[in-house]
Amino acid sequence: MKRIAIIFMMALTIFSGCSDFLEEENKSYITAEEFYITSAGYNSLITSNYTMLGQIFGQDPWLFMAGTDMYMEGRNAEPVGLSQYTELNSQSEGISFLYSLCYQAIQRANTAIYYADITEKTDMVDRYVAEVRFLRALSYFMLVQTYGGVPMVEDYYDGKELVFEFAGASAEKIYSYIISEMEAVLPVLAVSNKDGRVNSRAVQHYLALVYLTRAYESFAASDDFEKAATYADEAIAGQPLDIPFDQLWKPGNERNAEVLFSAQYSQASISTDPQNLGNQQQNFFGPYLGGNEVNGKAPYKSYTLCPTRHAIDLFEEGDERWDATFMVEVYTPYYAYFRESDLSEIPVAHFYEPKWFDATDSINYRLEHPDAEYHSYGTYDPEGGNVSLDYSTIIVKKFDDPNSIYAGDGGRTSARDFIMARLGETYLIAAEAYLGAGDAGTGLLRLNEVRRRSGMPEALISDFNINYILDERGRELLGEYKRWFDLKRTGKLVERASAYNPLIEQSNFSGNGGELKTLRPIPQDALDLNRNDSFQQNPAYK
Repeated sequence: MKRIAIIFMMALTIFSGCSDFLEEENKSYITAEEFYITSAGYNSLITSNYTMLGQIFGQDPWLFMAGTDMYMEGRNAEPVGLSQYTELNSQSEGISFLYSLCYQAIQRANTAIYYADITEKTDMVDRYVAEVRFLRALSYFMLVQTYGGVPMVEDYYDGKELVFEFAGASAEKIYSYIISEMEAVLPVLAVSNKDGRVNSRAVQHYLALVYLTRAYESFAASDDFEKAATYADEAIAGQPLDIPFDQLWKPGNERNAEVLFSAQYSQASISTDPQNLGNQQQNFFGPYLGGNEVNGKAPYKSYTLCPTRHAIDLFEEGDERWDATFMVEVYTPYYAYFRESDLSEIPVAHFYEPKWFDATDSINYRLEHPDAEYHSYGTYDPEGGNVSLDYSTIIVKKFDDPNSIYAGDGGRTSARDFIMARLGETYLIAAEAYLGAGDAGTGLLRLNEVRRRSGMPEALISDFNINYILDERGRELLGEYKRWFDLKRTGKLVERASAYNPLIEQSNFSGNGGELKTLRPIPQDALDLNRNDSFQQNPAYK
């Protein structure tokens, strides 16, 4: 068996990824080989595979969100390469994030699969293997969307031998592998999502998304859209969207019946290092709120990935997602919104006027709340606002964690689960898949279920196209680490980012030889360590 050293992660830190949980769980300091062949040790190894999700989705979301139509920097700068494309290269800030973490996750999965044959046998081993095979495939899905063709590593690497030569697999081969792995594990997995582990509906959701993504590629199979629609409907399983949107995002309700899969956290699990073991999702999508000492410890906001004017304009009057997504009224103290059942006596400090307010609405609100700072429509997005001031852009509240400590230096302090797959998105995947398959009528039914829950009128067949779906995804999934993949998948990245993000010109995407920067560059460290000349940088960056 040829063992391959994949980039700096596998050459330098292949087992540092395992050391963290070994130090926490292995009190007797026995070797990994001795530990993993026990039931307790193998369970810890499986748990470590899930902790990688917390690492991937708990940190900076630039690769998921920056450089799109929905988000841009406010007072603080985002990584310029990822957010504006002009200085995007193989050494740009944030480029190696997913490359490194996904390969760490892949190696943990390979380790679990290897030890499954020699560990103490229990009734759960087959299910555990199915779970980590899915997690490994999910890592490849993130890699292939982001970087295109990358090396495929299916063998366990024990760290005793380093081989600095490997070839990248084609994107076509990687997609085939992802699909075969996910379909293979489906019969083994439980349907329930109660225990936080991989379950069959989560796999069906991701299979729908993988088929849908491949359907836009040059190597797509002729029935990819149809298979995406079928898997999405299987994941939906006839379940309507009947949880009010604001309740979906109520702190403490992250494990509701519409959540198919998530990276799970808890206060207990992050207590040993609460600045670094939680997630950062609440840190973004809004302005600085005054710091730890102000307003009852208002959350830290980075003033980056602030919603663009386009993102704000997607919402219409009556859409329940407007108030559920944004902190339209900021109370004093800030967390009173989450902690008080009656807000009638709590003062409003800031109000962000929706675009549908007329002069009478504005006058009436000002009269009712004379002490509130009134932010008129058009003045609280990064393009139109004075971003040097606190509270100057509208705040996304969906992810706020009133139980977290202040995120000093942008720490990972939230113990709220990071929702990776939920039913509202599954309906939108089905809508897009049916549209691509030529069955717009059924696709419209799926999309209108999302609109029904939001309180909006049904969309018409004359409106139903890919741009309408992207707009609906923008409203439904704002802040949920989806947008760059959505635009890249549908071929709309250049068009929509340059149209709606004031910091991005269409020419920013022009790369080497006229190639467009619609993949991210392979990290330079990966290229430098590789002695196989056939593994090359993506064409736009050569």
